[in-house]
Amino acid sequence: MRSLKISEVMWNHIEPIRCGTPLPRVVKALLENHVSGLPVVDDQRHVLGFVSEQDCIHALLVSNYHGEGEPMVDDVMFHNPLTVSPDMSVVDLAQNLGAGKPKVYPVVDHGKLVGIVTRTAILSQLAKAGYTMEKSRFASAED
Repeated sequence: MRSLKISEVMWNHIEPIRCGTPLPRVVKALLENHVSGLPVVDDQRHVLGFVSEQDCIHALLVSNYHGEGEPMVDDVMFHNPLTVSPDMSVVDLAQNLGAGKPKVYPVVDHGKLVGIVTRTAILSQLAKAGYTMEKSRFASAED
């Protein structure tokens, strides 16, 4: 089976979050894109952090309880997130997934964000590959 690369399954149409973005806009982006987290980048698309649904939930609860001003993504993002290369094999990433690992990975090429890859995308590709391999075995057995 040909080894699929991350670049073949990543999403490159999602706009990343910029530093200084108010949290309500971050929440809107997460909900509109149906993802559990997004990378936070500077003006040159260097990944500075990652913000998740869980980060937003906690920050919104705290800011509402304390009656503080509107939180910014910089206040809640996780700094130095795990990233992957577009040339990485889907199988290699799948083997490293597990409990406590991110559900969304920023894909970085030459230091700049080029997309994201989700666990769902990895699962989908593995399921397709399994189906194709099973179908191939079945067809060979009939010959």
